[in-house]
Amino acid sequence: MAARLADIAAQAKVSEATVSRVLNGKPGVADSTRQAVLTALDVLGYERPTRLRRKSAGLVGLIVPELANPIFPAFAQVIETALARHGFTPVLCTQTPGGVHEDDYTQMLLERSVSGIIFVSGLHADSLADHERYRQLTARGLPIVLVNGYADDVEAPCVSSDDLASSELAVAHLRALGHTRIGLAVGPERFVPAIRKIAGFRQAMASVVAPADVEDLIERSLFTVEGGAAAAQRLLDRGCTAIVCGSDLMAFGAIRAARSMGLRVPEDVSVVGYDDSPLVAFTDPPLTTLRQSVQAMGEAAVRALVDEISGQPAPRAEYVFRPELVVRGSTGAVPAVVRR
Repeated sequence: MAARLADIAAQAKVSEATVSRVLNGKPGVADSTRQAVLTALDVLGYERPTRLRRKSAGLVGLIVPELANPIFPAFAQVIETALARHGFTPVLCTQTPGGVHEDDYTQMLLERSVSGIIFVSGLHADSLADHERYRQLTARGLPIVLVNGYADDVEAPCVSSDDLASSELAVAHLRALGHTRIGLAVGPERFVPAIRKIAGFRQAMASVVAPADVEDLIERSLFTVEGGAAAAQRLLDRGCTAIVCGSDLMAFGAIRAARSMGLRVPEDVSVVGYDDSPLVAFTDPPLTTLRQSVQAMGEAAVRALVDEISGQPAPRAEYVFRPELVVRGSTGAVPAVVRR
């Protein structure tokens, strides 16, 4: 216990005697000091004594797509941590192909009297889906927040990455490297992020090729490694020297396709991903990508939901976060043979 007291005291920047008083519930400790000691316990991974544990402010549902894509566990971790910091107990619901449907999870959460629900890249991101399911939730007074997929017919706060800007940033980077034959490998156009990425790509390429020719540089596929490989192969067959991908997983597929065709990355073809998923800095080559502001977006979603729960409605608008271009080893100058 002495060693643990010393660790806690050092983390909280107080004396061991003060730590002991807090842990034993003794009087004479300022609220700010007591909170510093409790925070130190949490940071160091020590379990709070039962009498010092915060009572839950309620359950909050978090519905995310399958966890195979590393970006979704990243969002889940940030959102769960932020919810816990506000005293809420997160209930994580993950979807798998052929598994429990989003509507089933929603019903399960309602039966458990959750205080609110955060939806990440759910059916709200599908422009062809019926959004009545969300309108029914808001009509019954349940606070909800939508992440990455703005639905203007749903009266709820929405937090999104600026997908249009991501395409513009990627194209500008590749143009600076001398590329003009740039392709876009993106997911199905029914989804809002794909719609916006395509719009941004068209705008960015307008000064490079004729509008009619831009369409030949866009391939719609699945947001998977296999989808990225299939789209990239078609783009490479059309002479693209660089490919902008709708996700890091698609970018991995694009690199695989290039190598299967005997091409080197980035010497023969440059590849840009999207998300900046964990570990992409350690791939071969390290992936140039657009980094989603996962930390800021997750915390903003929780703040909006907590405000809703506390009776202070957040603006019924979309909070858009600009992504950051992270340049690594998968992009390089246009091949010399193309320059000639």
